[in-house]
Amino acid sequence: MKRMSKKVLAAALLLGLSQPFSVMAADTDLQKKMESLEKELEALKQQMQDTDKKVDKVEQKSLGRWLTISGDYRFRVDSLKGKIVDHASGPVFGQTYMARLLAGDTPNVAQATAFAASQQAGQGYKPKNDSLMTHRFGLNLKAKATKDVSVTARLLMYKTAGAQDDDAVTPGYFADRTGVFDGTLGHIPSDGRLAVDRAYATWSNIGDEPIWFSVGRRPSTGGVPTHLKENREKPDSSGTPALLVDYAFDGMTVGWAPDLEALPGAYAKICYGRGFENGFTGKNVNNSLHDTDMLGVQIIPYDTDALSIFFQYNRGFNIFDFPKMTSSAFGDTAPSTDLGAIDWYGLNFLGKVKNIGIGNFNWFVSGAISDAQPNKNVSVAAGNLGLMNGTFLGQQDASSFKDRTGWAVYAGGRYDIESTGTKLGFEYNHGSKNWITFAPSADDMWTSKVGTRGNAYEGYIIQELKLQPISSYLSKVFFKLGYQYYDFEYTGSNNWVGAPQKIADIKASDLQLMAPVKYAQDIYATFEVHF
Repeated sequence: MKRMSKKVLAAALLLGLSQPFSVMAADTDLQKKMESLEKELEALKQQMQDTDKKVDKVEQKSLGRWLTISGDYRFRVDSLKGKIVDHASGPVFGQTYMARLLAGDTPNVAQATAFAASQQAGQGYKPKNDSLMTHRFGLNLKAKATKDVSVTARLLMYKTAGAQDDDAVTPGYFADRTGVFDGTLGHIPSDGRLAVDRAYATWSNIGDEPIWFSVGRRPSTGGVPTHLKENREKPDSSGTPALLVDYAFDGMTVGWAPDLEALPGAYAKICYGRGFENGFTGKNVNNSLHDTDMLGVQIIPYDTDALSIFFQYNRGFNIFDFPKMTSSAFGDTAPSTDLGAIDWYGLNFLGKVKNIGIGNFNWFVSGAISDAQPNKNVSVAAGNLGLMNGTFLGQQDASSFKDRTGWAVYAGGRYDIESTGTKLGFEYNHGSKNWITFAPSADDMWTSKVGTRGNAYEGYIIQELKLQPISSYLSKVFFKLGYQYYDFEYTGSNNWVGAPQKIADIKASDLQLMAPVKYAQDIYATFEVHF
């Protein structure tokens, strides 16, 4: 019995002594499993990091990371009617005279005047086009090349329905609508070519300062306040106020946008543009022309949604008499001489007042002065039509070559009803006898309305469709119905060649290079898609 008890005690003792060893063995296995799990987690973490790097590389190479694409399409129908007062000549005389000049023949001024007065007097009529249809397509591209350098481009096609030329919109009544030339290509309906309207590179944050430099085919068309009737967002700091400039320039800009608490959004820039390249000159080169250049200074001391203030100064050097055009209303034309310089000064205010009744009100007021400074050259290509202050086919004397100052005002607004997508707009502008602007690319069929010497009125209604945008938050689809009325007081709207004449005083025997339009109207409708 004692032996049995000893065996039991020994077994119990052995069992008790073995427990720590079994626990220790279990702990060792657990530790090994934990170490194995940690290694697996570390491997998984590394794998995820490698995947993230690969994704980043893919995103860096993806189009959405460095390239933005947008665009617009517009179908437009215009019904145009006008009144031309009795006069002598008209476009037929201008074409004949230009053709003789190009052939090397200089017509006798007195004989030409007498012939036109006797054979073509009383040329008054009412031109009309009941249904002019056009298509316009624009494609916008913006590519980020490096951190602070980007390239922006806009391709533009503006086609007359049923034609591959601009004949329907360039009858020769106004200088800016006698044909399509460099700065207006894509802005006046013509053929189906997709032309480069804008293409420029921008270097921002130069030296880690709010300074930028931009060069190329400039965004100098469609500036404020025309974005309201075009139903677009307000142009950024690259734009130009439309009362002074609406023309596709090639040039460059240097800008500065300081961060000033008292002047939110303030910036300033200096712009340069080339309007005409004269080509080679030299001892044995028959070329007395000069390059036509433009220098501009813009100061915007305040730029917010509620209020924006723009001051603009431009100077045009060596202004040519005729742009280079092929098959225009006066045949093929080209600069024959430079006539002088023009200074422009403009001040623009625009803003937005929210929650007026059931909508918001956008408003603008613009004013400008033009100062034409002749250099005593006379445009032989225009039949001695003269300078900005010359007389058609008249002899010039020294006293007539003096500065001519003009002025213009442009005001209007648009009331937006957010709940229905309805926008109601009205605009008015007036130009004085000697007013001249540089806006031949304006989106008007008869002529650029901001260059009117007289009064121009426009009202429109925009109705957006409440559709879910897909391509971007700026995408929209809308209809627009509008009406324009021009009341011309003087000849020469949008033309700096020739002295303006009061239209009410023109006699049936008075010789005119361009048919003097007394009034004109345009009823238009559009269907537009922005994407």
